[in-house]
This record gives sequence, structure tokens and C-alpha cells, in this order.
Amino acid sequence: MIRYCYKGEGLDGIARLAQGHEAAFLVGLYRSMLRIRRIEEEIERRYHENQMKTPIHLVIGQEATSVGCCAALRTADLVYSSHRTHGAYLAKGGDLKAMLCEMHCRANGCAGSRGGSMHLIDKVAGMAGTSAVVGGAVPIATGAALAAQMKHEDRVVVVFTGDATTEEGVTSESLNFAALKRLPIIFLCENNFYSVQSPLATRQPPREIHRWAAAHDLPVALADGVNVLAVFQATQAAVARARAGEGPTFIEAPVYRFRAHGGAGDDSRMGYRDEAERAEWERVCPIKLLETYLTQRGLIQSSTMARVEAEIRDEIAEAFAFALASPNPVEADLYRHVYAD
Repeated sequence: MIRYCYKGEGLDGIARLAQGHEAAFLVGLYRSMLRIRRIEEEIERRYHENQMKTPIHLVIGQEATSVGCCAALRTADLVYSSHRTHGAYLAKGGDLKAMLCEMHCRANGCAGSRGGSMHLIDKVAGMAGTSAVVGGAVPIATGAALAAQMKHEDRVVVVFTGDATTEEGVTSESLNFAALKRLPIIFLCENNFYSVQSPLATRQPPREIHRWAAAHDLPVALADGVNVLAVFQATQAAVARARAGEGPTFIEAPVYRFRAHGGAGDDSRMGYRDEAERAEWERVCPIKLLETYLTQRGLIQSSTMARVEAEIRDEIAEAFAFALASPNPVEADLYRHVYAD
């Protein structure tokens, strides 16, 4: 049974929103999504080698939300995330070598080998932090937005969440506080309909998540999560509101993860979702949609796509080689990044 169907405009939506954008911008979005996909696929391919000493949560199928959102941000803007971190980290400009070092628990990982896949951070890029606790990043991001407001900083904060995060009490508290204080924060909910293997329908009454968020008296938007331009447009509008001092925005982006909740491969055979449902969503792969539009309009050539693939492939190979050759942590590292009064 296909429980959750795609309800977006597909290629028509891409074509409608692409009007007015330069070809270079559109190709850049395509390259960013493709890069994330290829990185995730290589992580998945190598995961059985047991060199990456960390649980993984792949974003294959959800690349449009990360890329579309971060394309509307500045480097100084801050991004927080839940446990599914790779897309946001890479789209915000995080260092791939540092990310892979972290996943291999090497001393030069972006979190000093302490965080693994679920706790990526890169302050230079504005990837401010992540939390494996469902809803854990939400109040932290809200506090960061309050700090930016109090210090009169021209900075917007974004926190990526999943549908299950909306079930945590702290999310309601944070939405309420952000609306009350008119904080410069964007709550971006990647609604992929499942919390681990629990369907949305078994966890929440029939409702649209963005309408639930609207009850906290803040502007909301529903963006097609497989259309990178729809996510970009919604984020761009929310960023403009935040910079103008008009407060927070909640964006719901329906998406679909093509792989298991955690680890490598697909777990649909476990029975919690129909394999036909996943196949239906794969027909509207966010990367393929944009690629189809670009090729049909003559905005990208096969030779260009081949060159981009080669560049990404070489970058990934170099980054993995760097990670595997990097030093393991030593006992003295235990006292790094430790803070005390």
C-alpha cells in the first residue's frame, strides 16, 4: 500500500520557478545536489568495511532541502541540524575532508573525533552544531537567534528538523518563544513521513504539519521538498523577513528518504513502508528533475555533466584517502575541547 504519495508539481514546478534564474545558478544547484548524492553513495558503499566508526543517516533523496535552503543563506548565518547531518553540513560549506575524518574517528575530524556522523560542526562555514537527540537542536538554535537579536547581528539562524521533532514539547516551546520575541530564525521541517520505522499516521492525528505550526502565531510555508527551487524560494522569503526584524518562519518540506533510517541500504522489506511507495518517490528524484529541466532547455551539456561527475569523483577519492591517512586520536587529545569554570 502506498501510504504517502508525492503531491508536488514535478518537472512543471521546476520549469515554473526556474524562470528568471541564471543558468549558472541553476547548474550550481544541480552540482551541489549531485555532489551530496555521490558522497552519500560512496559512504554507503564503503560502510561495510567497518572503517567508519559511527552510525550514519544518509540524506539520499533529500538533497533539495539542504541545497535549496543553504543557497539562500550567507556564510555568517547559522545552521543547526538533527542527526541526519550530511546534507546541511555540505550545502553550508562544511569541509568534506574534515567530515570524513570525523566519521573515521580521526583526530583532525571536524569535531575532533568526538561526534561522528551525527554531530558535525564547522564554525567557519556557519554549521553551528547538530544533535542526535530528537528536537535537541531546536532550543539551542532558538537561543542562538535570541543572542543574534540581542547583539544586533545581521544573522539568520536555521534549524533543520524532521516530522518527529514536531512531537517534542520543546519544539512547541521554541516556536512560541520565537514568535513572542520575533527572533530571526527559520524552522525547516523535512517531513519524510517516518520516524525510524513508525509512519506519521501512527504518531500524529490527520493534519498538515505547517498548519499545526501556524497555531503558534508565526508565518508558515509549504514547499515542495523535491524541488530545490521551491525550497530556495521559501527560504529566501523567510530570510528576508528575519533580516527585516519581522520574526521567525516555519517551512514544511515534504521529502522522502530513499534509504533506511540509519545505516546502508534500504529497509523497506521490513514491512513498515511499501517498496512501491519508495519507487514512486524515486520517480521524482530531486536531482533527476533538475537535470531533466537543464538538459531539455539546453542549459547543460552531456560533456559538462561528465566533467562535473569526474570532478566530484576525484574530490571524494582524495577526501577518503586523506581521512584514512589521518592520525588517530591520542590520550592527550582527551583534554582538548574540554571546558570548565
